[in-house]
Amino acid sequence: MTTATRAGTGPDQEQIDARERIFAAPLESLDPGNPARFPTGEWQYVFERLRAEDPVHFTADEHTEFNRYWSLTRWADIQAADTNHEAFSADGLITLNRPQTAEQASSIFNDGTMTQEEMRRRQQAGIRSLLSMDPPDHEIHRGAVNEGVAPANLALLEPLIRERAGAILDGLPIGEEFDWVDKVSIELTAMTLATLFDYPQEKRRQLTRWSDIITTPADPTAPEEVRAERDREVRDFFLTMSEMVTTRRSEEPRLDFMSLMAHSPHSTDFSESELFGDSVVLLVGGNDTTRNTITGSVYFLHTHPEENAKLRANPKLIPSMVSETIRYQTPLTHMTRRTTRDVEIGGKVIPKGDRVVLWYVSGNRDEAKVADADSYVIDRKNPRQHLSFGFGIHRCLGNKLAELQLRIIWEEMLARFPEITVVGEPKRSHHHFIKGYEAMTVVIPRRN
Repeated sequence: MTTATRAGTGPDQEQIDARERIFAAPLESLDPGNPARFPTGEWQYVFERLRAEDPVHFTADEHTEFNRYWSLTRWADIQAADTNHEAFSADGLITLNRPQTAEQASSIFNDGTMTQEEMRRRQQAGIRSLLSMDPPDHEIHRGAVNEGVAPANLALLEPLIRERAGAILDGLPIGEEFDWVDKVSIELTAMTLATLFDYPQEKRRQLTRWSDIITTPADPTAPEEVRAERDREVRDFFLTMSEMVTTRRSEEPRLDFMSLMAHSPHSTDFSESELFGDSVVLLVGGNDTTRNTITGSVYFLHTHPEENAKLRANPKLIPSMVSETIRYQTPLTHMTRRTTRDVEIGGKVIPKGDRVVLWYVSGNRDEAKVADADSYVIDRKNPRQHLSFGFGIHRCLGNKLAELQLRIIWEEMLARFPEITVVGEPKRSHHHFIKGYEAMTVVIPRRN
């Protein structure tokens, strides 16, 4: 067993102590979804232990805020579940969340004028999306927007992304500290998101804000006015997306997500909750994976100077580096399923109706599948061998677009900057689903 660290420079005493505490704790007490472990890096020791001692792990009610659930932590078991949608249903599930009443789930649609009958109807509908549906609904909803990230459209987007990436990089200060997340990672992904939604570029940061709000779990202990403000912002997103779809039904079809949804022959049958859910999936999927992997790539190459030297000596390694970063970062840590019957997996039987969390972030560190998995190695033999995009019918819709943006930004970066220095440690997100960065200070000493 090894003690990995975020910086890749060897374990410090704090990390050693954290690992020892986790390995000394009663196995049944481990809650892999504990959000507090993710910004500290302690998540890796929980999954290291579970892969070794209890790869199909049960967390009981008394040990978690999320109610009882099972965890799959080894590559083989995760892949088996992810490719078996008949036994492991996605219906109504995406992430490991706190229990939520139907009234709470439907409150985002309520502007204060909803009748009791409307509230009951929307409570019964719940919130569903193309990621939380099984066939045949899944194929209908995914098929409605799939063309937006098809190869032909990506070919049209590539020169635009390159032009924007170059302009962003050319505008960065030299010899001064700045926040890479804000100036580069968010800016590029927000521009691409606005194009994918055909949303005004001058309002692109509103899309990022909506994504951040939606993916941050609601705090039931927050003051009522704070919770009401969050609901208002989420409702604003829903109303904006709904209005865009309605408007585009009367316009000529285009390749943006809202137009594709509007002109799908099935979209008039989509419920409000399904329209909202699909819009959220497209928003978050287009934002977090790329944004956090761009930041992660700069951080990992800074903390692994030997890998940075490889890349700069051979820029043809960029695609391999991109895939390795997506594995090593694992920007979305998991997806959740529910068993449709008693299922035997990994030598245990998971009862019908139980929630099962597929921990991609753990499977990507499984030594049984990935050699030297805790190391960041940009010239691996099979760099695209990772779980970060998932498998089966729910494999990431925009995975090629994510890789395209990452490849382009690094091609443009290598052409401009011989060095990017990270100052201190990044500020990481306090989240058990989005594994990312809120801020990271860097300095670019000079241009090429």
